[in-house]
Amino acid sequence: MAKQGFRGVLTLDKVIAEATGPNGAGNQTTLRWSRSVSGSGFSRCFQDVMSDGGEISEVRAVRDVAVVGSGPAGLAAALALAHVGADVALIGPSPVKTSVGPLETRTAALLTSSVDLLKALQVWQALSPQAAPLKAIRIIDASRNLLRAPDIEFKASELGLEAFGYNIANTALVEGLYARAQEVLPAVIPASVRHIALDGSEVRLTLSEGAPMPVRLVAGADGKRSICRESAKIAVTERRYDQGAIATSFRHTLPHQGVSTELHKEQGSVTTVPLPDPRASSMIWVGPLSEIMPLMLLDEARFEDALGERLGGLLGSLSEVGARAQFPVAGQSADMIACNRTALVGDAAHILPPIGAQGLNLGFRDAAALADCVAEALRRGGD
Repeated sequence: MAKQGFRGVLTLDKVIAEATGPNGAGNQTTLRWSRSVSGSGFSRCFQDVMSDGGEISEVRAVRDVAVVGSGPAGLAAALALAHVGADVALIGPSPVKTSVGPLETRTAALLTSSVDLLKALQVWQALSPQAAPLKAIRIIDASRNLLRAPDIEFKASELGLEAFGYNIANTALVEGLYARAQEVLPAVIPASVRHIALDGSEVRLTLSEGAPMPVRLVAGADGKRSICRESAKIAVTERRYDQGAIATSFRHTLPHQGVSTELHKEQGSVTTVPLPDPRASSMIWVGPLSEIMPLMLLDEARFEDALGERLGGLLGSLSEVGARAQFPVAGQSADMIACNRTALVGDAAHILPPIGAQGLNLGFRDAAALADCVAEALRRGGD
């Protein structure tokens, strides 16, 4: 693989076109999944690494790509790479079933390009019943200024679209992607990476379990503190803001009608995003730390009152506010997207503030772009 970056290629067209065909129908002849290892579960990863005496020895075959990280971006990258014919191993923990109550705390607003990718990878059909369409986006100036901007509402139907995107619980998204990965990937390894070393034309990965794994390319999708990025000696630039964010979900008496609403004040915003239940929404509250920290200390009833006051009756009376998650509003970007046989995907490459559904959607575009580049290398017979 070439050591330079992605050369600005951020199109989904090649990956999607292969799966949809010229008329949008599935084209089965192009779904070229690599199945070099048979079997299922963790054992399939070790069928070629056992010595005659039953002891684990070094993996003999050199795989094309190891995707490190089993979050949404890493899973999408692994599936997209396998789709274009690469021999892929996915390395990362399997999803952990957690009890989060009736409403999910964290959700992802997937834009249409991300949904198109999931359709091409044959994941969306299983996910769509759990996703809520975003039929409109409303922006409200909730400041106390004497002269306020008028409310604005953008409707997907005005652009000939069914929806601008879809909102889905993070856990449902990960579980759906992981289930598909187990069906089609040559190797799914629920382990962590201990060490990565560049060895000439290969990269050698030492795992928490099993034998060392040689690969031609590492796709680092292992988050903010990426061991892949560190091993490739790629520096990062961080941007910190004196702001924080709270994520939660809640029920309300008025139907959301598929409308996502942004209420902006002088120092922050609250964004509500529809859930499949017409009287339930997820929410991101962004503001200065001096506002966010005290909100996290409130009990459930007092926080419900504070949120209701902030929304100003927009969705009626509130109830069943779910668990709250707090995280800093910060930015981070890798100084290079690819170097030393390592390409970065998702949060390992860039972290954006939780505004405009940018982060995960950009991670999915990373996945498609990387698959595009690898497909071209495979066609040329290059490294």
